Amino acid sequence: MKQKVLVTAGMIHDPDILFLDEPLAGLDANTAMVIKEILAQLAAKGKTIFYCSHVMDVVERICHRIIIIDNGTIIANGSFDELQEMNKGTSLEGIFSQLTGSSGHAEKAKEFIAAFHGETKK
Repeated sequence: MKQKVLVTAGMIHDPDILFLDEPLAGLDANTAMVIKEILAQLAAKGKTIFYCSHVMDVVERICHRIIIIDNGTIIANGSFDELQEMNKGTSLEGIFSQLTGSSGHAEKAKEFIAAFHGETKK
């Protein structure tokens, strides 16, 4: 409920620019869908929305322009299609991983699980 109040409070005075940091955090699925639709309709009316999130699939679906920041530096700026074309990635998550130099996710997960089962790295 606190998140719903915060999002509503940010929109109640009909600002031209919205700054939202993880606006869907803690919301149930139905409310999250309503918020995404509200944001889409506001953007269609010409509102500028700065949407900060670590949930890449949501960013990929709702944002018209995406900026990726790594260690305080902008390393990518464009539409999802432009970022896909420049980085030969299929998802924003994959593009983010390529650009930030993070890799080996499957291996890290395997090591994590192995630690709980008393297994050693082979």
